[in-house]
Amino acid sequence: MDAYKVVIVDDSSFSITFIKDILETAGLNVVGSAKNLEEVKKVVAETKPDLVTMDMTLPGTDGLECTRAVHKIDKNIKVIVVSSMMDDEIVKKAKKTRVSAYVQKPVDSEELLNAIQRVMDFEKLFESLKESYYEVYKEAFTDAMTRMAKVKPEMQEEYSNDLEHVSSGITVMIAIIGKFTGRLMIDFSQESARGFAKEILKREPEDNDEILEILAEFTNIVAGNGCSILNKKNSAYSLRLAPPSILRGEHVLISALNFQTDTAVAKTTFGEVKLDVGFKRGEEKWM
Repeated sequence: MDAYKVVIVDDSSFSITFIKDILETAGLNVVGSAKNLEEVKKVVAETKPDLVTMDMTLPGTDGLECTRAVHKIDKNIKVIVVSSMMDDEIVKKAKKTRVSAYVQKPVDSEELLNAIQRVMDFEKLFESLKESYYEVYKEAFTDAMTRMAKVKPEMQEEYSNDLEHVSSGITVMIAIIGKFTGRLMIDFSQESARGFAKEILKREPEDNDEILEILAEFTNIVAGNGCSILNKKNSAYSLRLAPPSILRGEHVLISALNFQTDTAVAKTTFGEVKLDVGFKRGEEKWM
């Protein structure tokens, strides 16, 4: 197993030693331990672990409060509960607190290591997606526009953000589902939408409905082709599309997501078109 940095949280010295022996034998790097909330905050801030094993019953606090403290320091640290307490209500609360897995005491070494492997493999899978998805969807966007409208877009501006999105007039959104969830949007002004449709049809569009149908199909092709490329890179992504949604109107404000997206503003012969796409890290389903 990779030498991930681990902090063990437990009020029992025996449990800390027992878990530490399991982890270090498997090649993990135990960088610290804690027995209460203040120690958790201190050791996590100092050691910056990849993973924390968390007891649920702690003096003056509980594992859920400590988990929230861990994620306040770094939301990407994975927490695996290791506790004698395991009932439906506790499990439900743990999931809401972004616990990544739950192992009941007495600790079985194979069960604990399998839980760690599953959680960290999920993290590595997301990192591999994060490294490649933007360039893949940008390539799919460029290819689809070149083939459908015979116009090669020129990327004028590229940036990342987690802010609200102001539509230029017509925004087509597609939810991406699978191992991870994401969203792809393509945004047109009224003028660029009509010009794009005219380039594809080689005539003036009959009405707004025809324009919207073209924009929806174009966005669906971009999203679908991008998902296909990513799935070929790693079938574990299992990415699929939901049907497109279209928002129209002046000053339409699209709510910010709870994750960052990447945006490319493309210049074309018929005006600017904006591509925006991003994925949520999420948590592996464990029960």
